[in-house]
Amino acid sequence: MTTDFAYLNAIGTAVPPHDVHDAFITWANRRVEERARPLFARMAARAGIAHRWSVLPGVDGASAVDPGGFYAAAMPGTAARMAVYAREAPELALAAVAALQERVGLDGITHLVVASCTGFVAPGIDQIVAARLGLPADVERLLVGFMGCYAAIVALRSARHIVRSDPAARVLVVTVELSSLHLQDDTAVEPLLAMLQFGDGAAAALVTADARGMALGQPFAANLPDSADLIRWAITDTGFAMHLDGAVPGRIGTALGEPAFVATITGGTTPADLFWAVHAGGRSILDAVQSALSLPADALAASRAVLADNGNMSSATLMFVLARLLADPPQARAGVALAFGPGLAAEGLALRFAT
Repeated sequence: MTTDFAYLNAIGTAVPPHDVHDAFITWANRRVEERARPLFARMAARAGIAHRWSVLPGVDGASAVDPGGFYAAAMPGTAARMAVYAREAPELALAAVAALQERVGLDGITHLVVASCTGFVAPGIDQIVAARLGLPADVERLLVGFMGCYAAIVALRSARHIVRSDPAARVLVVTVELSSLHLQDDTAVEPLLAMLQFGDGAAAALVTADARGMALGQPFAANLPDSADLIRWAITDTGFAMHLDGAVPGRIGTALGEPAFVATITGGTTPADLFWAVHAGGRSILDAVQSALSLPADALAASRAVLADNGNMSSATLMFVLARLLADPPQARAGVALAFGPGLAAEGLALRFAT
């Protein structure tokens, strides 16, 4: 037996307790060349971010970049960073699952899909989470690794495929990212502004055939031509170095200016008639999407709120946006989930509220 429908029933979210955004700005401002400080300050103020959270504590209430903190003396090696990931990523993921359990029962989980791109550990996060939750040994697991900001779409799409092929399936989807483990020893404005975007967070969701929440509709995927080098990660001896090119928003805007591409992601519906769950990759990216699609002023309010409160949490970010939309449904009943990431690739899903 199969079904045509899979539903995102509920989402729980979690962030760690340490707000590092202001401390990072102070740290970065000391490092950037003096003549570039006005530019950095201006761009930081325009970022649309008020808070970013980290699993890394400081000493006596200070941050990880202050004396005694993780980054105080020198940039730690990748092994030290991965040791923190192995310890802290499962804890944050389980906090998100606990938040989900406040909204929906998690009995009878048959599948576990986990997305993460900010660390590696084996046994994997999927196995650790499954064991800590006491899931049965025969639960089917899928780990979506190193796909970056659009990995939430890939995880939800996978859950959709599972439920549509087996209506009795109950799929737990988890996204967890510890981006703050990858601070780099840079002094140039562009990489510092890229690092200024990222924070830690986790989300957990239940996907089933029960008509509750949002129906997960037709997925879509596309690589934007001539853009492969615009977003990329490099694994270095001192963590994962993110490259986020300043040309990304313009390239996204160009793609969304192409009628055929817009028709692919909207199914031919006028964009302004849909609700939008857009990955909050940065203010300039949200501005590019809003401008290119001629969306109303408040169309991306949920994405901008997540950016302000949390920054870019890579794969977890879109889940936070969807959680806000579930909690405060927009007037439109049909919508689109859209995320951009390494490649430069776009991934998404059609959405529709169940009631």
